[in-house]
Amino acid sequence: MLEIKNLTKRYGKFTALNNLNLHINPGEIFGFVGPNGAGKTTAMKIIAGLLTCDTGEVYVDGIGVKANPQEIKKKIGYMPDFFGVYDNLKAIEYMEFFASIYGIEGKEARDISLRLIDLVDLTDHADSYVDSLSRGMKQRLCLARSLIHNPELLILDEPASGLDPRARYEMKEIIKKLHEQGKTIVISSHILPELAQMCTNIGIIENGKMAVTGTVEEILAAKGSMGPLVMRIGENLELAVRILKEDPRAKNISILENSISAIYLGDEKEQANLLSAIVSQGVKVCCFGRESNSLESLFLQITGQEDREGGSSK
Repeated sequence: MLEIKNLTKRYGKFTALNNLNLHINPGEIFGFVGPNGAGKTTAMKIIAGLLTCDTGEVYVDGIGVKANPQEIKKKIGYMPDFFGVYDNLKAIEYMEFFASIYGIEGKEARDISLRLIDLVDLTDHADSYVDSLSRGMKQRLCLARSLIHNPELLILDEPASGLDPRARYEMKEIIKKLHEQGKTIVISSHILPELAQMCTNIGIIENGKMAVTGTVEEILAAKGSMGPLVMRIGENLELAVRILKEDPRAKNISILENSISAIYLGDEKEQANLLSAIVSQGVKVCCFGRESNSLESLFLQITGQEDREGGSSK
């Protein structure tokens, strides 16, 4: 459904996308993960035909975005990370306005708009002014608007950003319904546990390149030995922290009461040497080992590895 080949985009001296490649099959929910400035939004805007790339090509259902921008827009529904301002428009009027952009008018526009408003559970607010809606309602309305022309591919940029837990749950359930209807969905988010539950595949982008792709289970299995290192200290906590900070393999060190957690990029032998060094300095270690891996620890591990090799998260 979506194929990205050697995509590069620069803003002056800054390279937002650096030879990015990606393939997404029909019917997938693909989670696009990366730190701020990694290139997620730039890639999504290029896919949606809102930005041009410097080099490379994007294909949607086999059709090139550069050569056929109008045809592509019929196949894509794009939900940006910013809702916009729509003064004095009711929710139903908002939907009918966007329907008219796609040549859908009159009774057909009203029927489609009401059906989509019902899909996102806003029927009771169809005649409410857009600016009076909560953030969660606006996000759901924006999602409904992206569906107005029945696209095959949905590009959702941070759809749960700024939402409370209840609103995030509602958004997640709607996305699941759309997946059941056969939509192919690309979704970016910083709420990694929800991506892990929802997505069929994920990709972690760092410094404009795709660092890793696959199912969550496949990637975690491949990185299974690299869960966060956790130690509980009985005495000399500050000394243990100092020793850990001096080890270049330790990243993202955090302290909670008498426990230390870190992404540790060493192997089992280096891990054993670290424990020996800490104990030999008189630190009393009550517990030492790795936690089970998670998408968050995988994300920190991969971006930490990039930093170690000279990259940076812009």
